[in-house]
Amino acid sequence: MLPLNKLSKKDLKQIKMIVFDVDGVLVLRGTKIKQIGNTTTLQTKVINERQIEQIKELNKIGFLINISSGRGLYMLQEMFRGILPFVSLTYENGSATWYKGKIYQHINSFKYTRDVFPKLKKVANKNRNVKGFEPKEFIITIHCKKQIKEIEEIVKKEKGLVTVWNGEAYDVLVEKAQTKALGLKQVMKIFKLKKQNVMAIGDNYNDSELLKESGIPISADKTRVPGKFYIPLEGKFLPADKLMQKILELKETD
Repeated sequence: MLPLNKLSKKDLKQIKMIVFDVDGVLVLRGTKIKQIGNTTTLQTKVINERQIEQIKELNKIGFLINISSGRGLYMLQEMFRGILPFVSLTYENGSATWYKGKIYQHINSFKYTRDVFPKLKKVANKNRNVKGFEPKEFIITIHCKKQIKEIEEIVKKEKGLVTVWNGEAYDVLVEKAQTKALGLKQVMKIFKLKKQNVMAIGDNYNDSELLKESGIPISADKTRVPGKFYIPLEGKFLPADKLMQKILELKETD
């Protein structure tokens, strides 16, 4: 892996779309959630004004911008309200993409998740380590203080499902199908792009498949995910900020 300062104009020559992970890349990591009975409270993070201007500028000079996240559409729309005209949103681990008011659904997970949810709800009701379920359409996300073996065992018995633990929550997904890589492949079809036209940046284990499907993978945390280039975890700026600064600097000298 090379440090970001080695990124050159030549590397950008074929890039038409930049794909951003959210947590740890565009906003700080972590989700604050509280669930009491039927009331769920979620803290919504909002993208910084500096990043809003950078994304607008990248779009202005011809780059497509895609935001790829495990979060639900409603939350992403709230987080990125200031740049919705300039981006596409691929949400819930590649399950669907929103672009200019149109939704492209990439997978139907209903038959896989409909029976397991009540079982997981029973575990949540009796286990104090469960903080709550994040509202989503295509995947089940259970926020927990720590890993819970019972959740893993329940999902293991369900045909076609798998649990992914990200350090603060379980995502219950359709095995080998519901991934950010699937989402990226579908987004490339929507915009008629090839692998070499895409740059992607991510910082967590579930971003590794996303980065592999891109022409230029950028690691925002080289201890968790490999890439062609990496961004050092230092200083006050988020990885997306550093990457956008670098690209805009290179484009200014064209």
